[in-house]
Amino acid sequence: MADRLSNKRIFITGAAQGIGLAIAKACLNEGASVFLVDKDGDRLKKRVIDIEADPARIGWFEADITDKTAIQHAVTAARKQFGSINALINNAGVNVFHEPLETSDEEWQRCFDVNLKGAWNCSKLLLPEMIEQGGGVILNIASTHSFTIIPHTFPYPVAKHALLGMTKSLGLEYASKGVRVNALAPGYVETRIAIEYWHSFPDPDKAKAETLALHPGGKIATPEEIAMAAVFLISDECPFINAACLTADGGLSMQQHPL
Repeated sequence: MADRLSNKRIFITGAAQGIGLAIAKACLNEGASVFLVDKDGDRLKKRVIDIEADPARIGWFEADITDKTAIQHAVTAARKQFGSINALINNAGVNVFHEPLETSDEEWQRCFDVNLKGAWNCSKLLLPEMIEQGGGVILNIASTHSFTIIPHTFPYPVAKHALLGMTKSLGLEYASKGVRVNALAPGYVETRIAIEYWHSFPDPDKAKAETLALHPGGKIATPEEIAMAAVFLISDECPFINAACLTADGGLSMQQHPL
């Protein structure tokens, strides 16, 4: 433990697996207290037990971020345990990939409800508390889809572009109140979702190799590598980084063509 986050009480969404779970573990290792939220309560409870952290520094609540009432209950529970929250990590999200003209109204709504509205629900509830305390940090887990387009992934990049816009807007709006709002944009990450994607092909090993070959370094990120970037952005080591987006994709989005 390096205690880089010993003064942080962090509310983390989508924390039952993947990047969210890795961020929670990294924050705990750096001395933070964390309150984990996920709509999959059974999975979340198991993960909290597996972590074996000091019960005084970890809490959890089953809630869907698209449900304002549920998130209000989660925030109330977090405040009851920690007294106040001074950091928020909006990690929960969902892939919604379609051809544009084949996108149903229901899928459009689902994409924006989870990837944008959910982040705003949490931010709106916790911002007043941060302002009253004289400062706080919000980190939105965005994506390289926030500034690049992959065909056939509509409307996901539309929502992620909007999330980046919200990051910049809130960061500027509340900078004078001591609140920093930033985004972290991962590229390909070896999560359960990526593994399931590779296994949707007849030859999963070939599909994975093709994904790795897209990257200048011939590899993709682990959730733990993304988590350490999140630790930096939440920490007090970057007090003048605000309304910004840190890209963590191994250089993928900077090249016009695969090497």
